[in-house]
Amino acid sequence: MSRSARLLDLLQILRTHRRPVSGVALAEATGVSLRTLYRDIATLQAQGADITGAPGLGYMLNPGFLLPPIMLSSEEIEALVLGARWVRANTDDRLKQSAAHALAKIAAVLPGDLRRELETSALLVPNTRRKESPERDVAALRDAIKAGVKLDIAYRDERAQETQRRIWPVALGYFEGLRILVAWCELREGFRHFRIDRMIDVTATQEIVPRRGEVLLGEWRRANGIVHDL
Repeated sequence: MSRSARLLDLLQILRTHRRPVSGVALAEATGVSLRTLYRDIATLQAQGADITGAPGLGYMLNPGFLLPPIMLSSEEIEALVLGARWVRANTDDRLKQSAAHALAKIAAVLPGDLRRELETSALLVPNTRRKESPERDVAALRDAIKAGVKLDIAYRDERAQETQRRIWPVALGYFEGLRILVAWCELREGFRHFRIDRMIDVTATQEIVPRRGEVLLGEWRRANGIVHDL
C-alpha cells in the first residue's frame, strides 16, 4: 500500500470513531508499527487534519473536518478511470471532452504515486456506441433536461408508425449500443421510453416543464420500482 493510501485509510478510520482511539489500535488497523503511526499522525496534522491527542491518550479526528477530495484510494482511482473511459468511448463529443478534462484535473493534484496509477490503469472499455446515433441530439437532450423545457419530437415506433409528441425530458439511459430518453409524454399521459435512434426530429420549445426534474425522476423511479442508491 502506498503511503498516501495509508494516510487516507488512517483518516477514514479516525472518522468512524467519536472517541479517542489508541495509537496501538490505529497501528494495527493500518498495518504499521507504532513509531510509523506516530509519524503518520504528525504528517496529517501538518497537512491540516484536525487531529487531537497524544501517545498514551489516543487520537481523535474532530467533527467538521472534511477530507480533501484528492485523497483517493487506489480502487477509487480505478473506478474514476473506468467511468471516464466508458464516457469517452460511448457518449457524445461534449461528454467525452469533459471526461478527459476531469481526469486531467484530478491527475494534476494527485500525489505522484497515485497519479501514476491513474495514468497507467489497465482497465479497458469497449466502444459500443452506434456510429449512426445522432450525437448532436444526445447533447441537445441533455441540455433540455437541465433547462427543464419541453420537447417536440417526431418519433417512429417499432412498427414504423410515426407520431408527433410533446414530451417532458426526464433522464437519459446509456445502454450497450442503445440510448433511451425517459420522458413524460403528453399524448399518452404517462412516462414513456424513447429510443434516440428512432427520433426523426427534435425541437426544443420555450415551454417550461411544470414539475421539477428531480420530482419527475422520483415519480418515474417509483412507478418502475427502482431504488435510487446515490
